Formats: sequence, structure tokens, C-alpha cells
Amino acid sequence: MDFLTTVVDLFLHLDEYLSVAIQSYGTWTYALLFVVIFIETGLVVTPFLPGDSLLFAAGTFAALGSLNIYLLWGLLVVAAVLGDTVNYWIGHKLGLAIFDTQNRLLKKVLKKEYLEKTEAFYAKHGGKTIVLARFVPIVRTFAPFVAGVGTMEYGRFISYNLVGGFLWVTLFLFMGNFFGNIPFVKANFEFVIIGIILISVVPMFVEYLKARNEKKASTADRIV
Repeated sequence: MDFLTTVVDLFLHLDEYLSVAIQSYGTWTYALLFVVIFIETGLVVTPFLPGDSLLFAAGTFAALGSLNIYLLWGLLVVAAVLGDTVNYWIGHKLGLAIFDTQNRLLKKVLKKEYLEKTEAFYAKHGGKTIVLARFVPIVRTFAPFVAGVGTMEYGRFISYNLVGGFLWVTLFLFMGNFFGNIPFVKANFEFVIIGIILISVVPMFVEYLKARNEKKASTADRIV
């Protein structure tokens, strides 16, 4: 099983993996979820980890009584905020030089196209990107890094970080908690997760189409 297949399988069967984790590790599952959310937001090399879908799945298990929703909520808000903070300082200290790595494995993850999409998103939305990016896979992981590389002061960054982390975790965790016991959701969990992922990437796709159309229009104007 190659890396991509493993990641896809993880996303589509997240409920099964989380169920096994709860049965195997009990209360240590809280620590596991904390670490995954922290790493997904805190390390620019791990944009492939589940974020929205993991929060939703955790919420569904809390609805079943397997996890405490309020303890989960507090821990994961801290993990999300702390992750973005670490990512900001990595960007601040290492800068864009990290994207010039010759390591073949890192080059597969640190794609400049991801960076360019995030910079375009950032150019349009400014500081609000730190909040909005929470709801866009990949951009979520790169946004705090770009903020650290750029000129955003940490004092300004942390205010957006707190709001974004709170809204992101609260929305997906409690959405999972609310819908988790609905029979249709339980029976079609894979499709629900796919729907969440598709909805999450819509903003990035729209931005890509707009940027492409603007580029075409600019090229046409130069030709004329």
C-alpha cells in the first residue's frame, strides 16, 4: 500500500481507526487526538493529516459516550492554537529557504504550488486568512507559516489564531456531536467525510479558477 492509498484509506475509514484507538488506548486517545491536531496545524510538512474530518469523527464518538465532549473541546482548541503558533515561529525562523530542500521526501510534501496558493489567498484576505484558512485543507497548514515568513507581527497573529482555532474546533467537533447519532450519518460515514472534504476545498478551487481567469484576461490584454 503506497503513501497516497494509505492517506485516502485513513480519511475514508477514520471512524474505524478512531474506534480501534479508543478501545486500545482508552483515555490516552485524548492525547493522541491532541497530537494529531497539533501536528496537522503546527508542522508545514504534514498537510496530509486529517483535520476537519478528525474533529467531526471525534465529535460523533463523543455523542456515543466514548469521549467527553467538553474535555475534548478544551484540549483540541489548545492543540489548534498551539499548532499554528509553532508553525508561525518555524516560518519566522526558517523562512522560505525550507522549500529549497534537496530531500526527496520533503520535496514531495513542500510543494511550492501549495505555498503560492496560500500566498494568493493571503494577498486577497490579509490577516483574516489565519481565520479563514482553518477551514481550507493544505492552506490551513501553510497559512501560519507564511504569516511567520511575512511581516505580520505576532501580537496581531495570535488574535486571529485564537479566533480561528476556537471557531474551527467548535464548529466541526460539535457538528459531529450533533449529527453523530443520526442513523444515515452512521451508515454513510465515508460519504459524509468525503462531503466535508469537498466542501472544505471549494474556497481554494474557486480562488484557483479566479486566478486563472485573471491571468488569461491579463494575457489577452497584452496581446491586444
